[in-house]
Amino acid sequence: MPKYQKIAVVKEIESPENPGGLENRVALIPTDVAKIVAGGAEVFVEYGAGEGVGFSNQEYLDAGAKLQESDEIYKNKDLILKFKGPAMQSIAEMNPTTTLFCMAHFHSYPERAKLLQDSRINVIAMEEVLESPKSQTDEHILSRIAMAAALEPFLGNNTIGALDIRVIGYSERLAGSVRRAGNRDPRSLEVLQADLRFDELDVTGENSLYYYDSTTFADPNNILDKLRAAGSHLFDLAEYERLHAAAEIANYRESHPPYEFGLRRIQALHETGQAGARFGMKLLKENKPELDLRNAKAVVLGYGNVGRGAIHEIYDHGVKAIHVLGRTHTTKGHIKYWLKNADIIVNGAEQPAHLRGKNFLIKNEHLKEIIPDGSVVIDLVGGSETNRSPVEPVINCTFLTEPSFVQDGVSVAALWGWPMMGFMRETAIKYSGQITDVLINKERLLDGLEELKPNLQKALVCGPFY
Repeated sequence: MPKYQKIAVVKEIESPENPGGLENRVALIPTDVAKIVAGGAEVFVEYGAGEGVGFSNQEYLDAGAKLQESDEIYKNKDLILKFKGPAMQSIAEMNPTTTLFCMAHFHSYPERAKLLQDSRINVIAMEEVLESPKSQTDEHILSRIAMAAALEPFLGNNTIGALDIRVIGYSERLAGSVRRAGNRDPRSLEVLQADLRFDELDVTGENSLYYYDSTTFADPNNILDKLRAAGSHLFDLAEYERLHAAAEIANYRESHPPYEFGLRRIQALHETGQAGARFGMKLLKENKPELDLRNAKAVVLGYGNVGRGAIHEIYDHGVKAIHVLGRTHTTKGHIKYWLKNADIIVNGAEQPAHLRGKNFLIKNEHLKEIIPDGSVVIDLVGGSETNRSPVEPVINCTFLTEPSFVQDGVSVAALWGWPMMGFMRETAIKYSGQITDVLINKERLLDGLEELKPNLQKALVCGPFY
């Protein structure tokens, strides 16, 4: 039997990160509640908890849950499941030593953090739970090692800093290659539409590398022969896969034992990037109706999961070329070059805690001096006054009540919970499956605090209290 016997699934209400109560997602959907009940725990669901994303009270009853009103749902529970952090008034209703499992963002709301601490509430932050050990699919390894092979000659002769890398097309098979390329500090890195003509390409010759996947890129405009004739370097992921994949993937796994911790276990980071970029493109179209979006200058800072989601979305909007910036490009001496005259800028670059509020990648002066009026800055990282974003204009996250603001003629948005923009039900289902996996499968959180796996110990941001 699980240690946590009485589990609450509570409804999202107005809270510090949910003004207006517009966040409607729920931590567990009915099919996942049924799995928890089958494991021997009682699940109490607040009336209406799932209605905002299309799950009725009756579906929860059919799954074996018991329904409770808001004035009962927090009381006498071993474990409380909530999507966003709690409202201040809800904390008083929790029993001391109860465990709260939610998106806590503990350091962004110090007043609430202190109240939880003083109330002796154990808080496990969903956003802090990492894979343990880190896992990688064969496809992801392939994309990394293929790009590494493509770059080997340039790293070997120390010309990587002069290399312009162009990735033709975009897909999951190419996503890891973009990340590996960015980590190697080339002169420039862009993702190009697959239907560009040769005369639309901005670089050719020995300092250019065109990387593509012939399983999806049919070369409709016959640019590969022209690039080859111009002296550009070409690399086909599919050809590398056919000749080398099996042996090289095996070698990689043997020589790269997994790290103790990997990526977030409970996340919708790709959807975050997609939603942010989608909103940004909508704003851009409204701000600059005369602009052909295909010709927009699009800049994405970072190439992690959220950055790649943004690249994916901007690519799907047909933008010809997406500038992808890594560490070298975002340094003080270089970033102005990339931000100048940009139409849409998406920040997916995180910074370590000690740099937050001290080092800004996109500065107020950039909005004033080099980013044109009507352009859009989308921040996917977010933050608060005590946990600042790398985007200086963003002092606090924006919310659905007012998702963007204008500063020096530039529209800026840093929404708290980007997937609420069109991905609410989809991500509720995704999150619920991930939460359930942590509860009853890999980490078995339901076994209690005494049995916490290392990745859950790291995510225990308040406690332990017994």
